[in-house]
Parts: sequence; C-alpha cells; structure tokens
Amino acid sequence: MSIVSNASPLINLARIGKLDLFHKLYGELIVPEAVWQEVVVEGAGHPGADEVKTAPWIKVRAVNNKPLVQVLRQDLDAGEAEAIALALEVGAELLLMDEHLGRETARHLGLRYMGLIGVLIEAKHKGLIHAVKLYLDALRDIAGFRVSDALYRRVLQDEGEA
Repeated sequence: MSIVSNASPLINLARIGKLDLFHKLYGELIVPEAVWQEVVVEGAGHPGADEVKTAPWIKVRAVNNKPLVQVLRQDLDAGEAEAIALALEVGAELLLMDEHLGRETARHLGLRYMGLIGVLIEAKHKGLIHAVKLYLDALRDIAGFRVSDALYRRVLQDEGEA
C-alpha cells in the first residue's frame, strides 16, 4: 500500500506522541522532499522533527513532475503541491492531507485523500485505539489542531462517543 503524507498529519500526531499510529495503520509512508524539508529541516527542534527523522518507515522521495508542482504552487504551499504530485506519480492509494484547498485539489485530480480525523476513525475501526475522543482532545489541546465544535460533536456522535 503506498501512502503519501503532507506535513500537517505528521506534525500533529507527533505532537501528541502517536506518530506510530501511521506505521500501525499503513506500514510505510512516503513523503516528498518539501515535506521532509518543512518537518525535519526547518522544523528542527520542534515537535515531530526528530520522530519523523528517525522513523525508518517514513521514506523520502523526489517528485519528478516539476511542471505540475509549479502549477500547483500557484494555490498551495510547497509541501501540499509536492505531496499531490508525488501521490499521482506513485499511484498512491491514499494521500494524507488536512488542508482544505489541498484536499479539494486532490479530489479534482482523482486522488483518494484522508485527514487526521479520518485516520483516527480508521484506527478505531481497526481496533488500534479504543476511542477517537481522547485523541481529538489531545490534538486540540496539545497540538493546537483546529477542529470546529460542530465537526467535533458530529465525529463523536457518529462514533458513538457523544
């Protein structure tokens, strides 16, 4: 299974000490060079940088389609643009991305994508975590992950945790 990730899901799960959830769910993650640069190089000393750098199951790959990246950069940051381009290049089964515009772009390009909340729901359904609420609360309180109150309530209700 080839899974490509943008920076935000990596950083936020690392901030709550649960980066390994990706490994348990997907085995290996592929990140483009721009995401590595953002998380590990520019993010050195910040939560997630060392965890991502030392995770042997996170692989860095260069994007070949530079013209596509340039087009995508008109609306997206470097990490989002490269993650989308790389997901297309490797025929990724899933793109991990939380940013709305990036997700919309991925959808228009026919990519299957999921955000961090979807990852938590999948982890619960596969028995890797017992409840989404604990992780959602940690993401909001510790990582500063923005989740609207309406979405928060809907997810917990849908998961029988309200």
